[in-house]
Amino acid sequence: MYRYSLRKRVAIAFAVCVAMLSVVWGFAFFAAIKLSEDRVLTRQLEHAAEHYPTMPANIHTYENVDSLPASLKTWAQTHPATGVYEFESEELHVAVVQFDAQKQNAFVVFDVAGIEAASSEDWWWLLIIAGVVGALGVLGFGLGVIVMRRAVAPVIQLAKVVSKINPEHLTAEDHKRIETSKFGDDEVGVLAKTIAKTLERIGAFVDRERYFTGAASHELRTPITVITGAIELLELSDLSDADKKILDRLRRANLDMKTTIEMFLCLARETDDGLYDEHFFVVPLVNKAIEQQRHLLNGKSIELNVEQLANPKIYGHPPAFFITVCNLIRNAFEHTLLAQAKISIFIKGNELLITNQLNIRDNESNISIESISAQGYGLGLGIVQRLCERNEWSFSLRTEDRNMLARIMW
Repeated sequence: MYRYSLRKRVAIAFAVCVAMLSVVWGFAFFAAIKLSEDRVLTRQLEHAAEHYPTMPANIHTYENVDSLPASLKTWAQTHPATGVYEFESEELHVAVVQFDAQKQNAFVVFDVAGIEAASSEDWWWLLIIAGVVGALGVLGFGLGVIVMRRAVAPVIQLAKVVSKINPEHLTAEDHKRIETSKFGDDEVGVLAKTIAKTLERIGAFVDRERYFTGAASHELRTPITVITGAIELLELSDLSDADKKILDRLRRANLDMKTTIEMFLCLARETDDGLYDEHFFVVPLVNKAIEQQRHLLNGKSIELNVEQLANPKIYGHPPAFFITVCNLIRNAFEHTLLAQAKISIFIKGNELLITNQLNIRDNESNISIESISAQGYGLGLGIVQRLCERNEWSFSLRTEDRNMLARIMW
């Protein structure tokens, strides 16, 4: 359980990390200063011990330029300003001071020969300091990672729990995987509770959808089956030609109703757990759809041309494919309004192409699915598109040279 929000925890973690690094760097710099001070004093004592019992005089004072060492006379004649100067080649440190009212310069010369460390020793110290700085950098990085990881631990925990949920196969128990009590009342807790409630609603919706489709499938198909049986019994009796035409219309209407029910149940079924996915041949379903809709060509001078260029076998939902093909063939049969027209159906290895001639205007060279549906050229094109999307088939509908081209690709 966390007392503070995620934003405050991140801010606190950052502040703690910066404070700890500042303390560490402060101690490091203080230790470096003390080490340098001790090092200078130690070198002075070592230099004095080397000349024992005669104590070396490292510091000299000069009140005029002529008394300075030869190496410093040329520089002193330029009247340098008051301050401290270093001459590395001569290993001398010079302080310029004013000692009287005439503001004449005096020189204090500190000979550091034998006291300053050799260049090689300086390089070793530089490597040591670089190593210490690098170690502190690594320590700071590791400390920052540990502190920030603890700060965002609830987010990582929630992400791991959510990643184990498969959005393609949601169940009513998925929301129970997120134990919201572990995330407190901060932003992560609110997010966890929202996700759990959303999953609970989705799971309940999936259960209702499965119950509805199962009940609707039984309740809607039962009267269709009864009507089909009654029609078959009527066909066995002696009927007049007029009665046979009426019976034929009843049979087609019953078949259309059965197809429509199958279509809507197929669209309403959100998850079928792969029970309806299988490999099936395209040609038998296309031929069945043609025969089922052939009555729409009665009384029309239309040439129907079916070319089977391949015998494809595809994977998906056979009823969905049959419904899709039925809709497109029905559209082609119903909306070919010319007195003399031709409808062509091409079955290829990876596509089904249906073309029919239309009586359209010259400026309608490219019509979208929405505009075709609005103008009455199509029946259930939106449903066809949804069925194709559900089964990962590609569907397109366009006009070309006064012909309507409907294409399904898999």
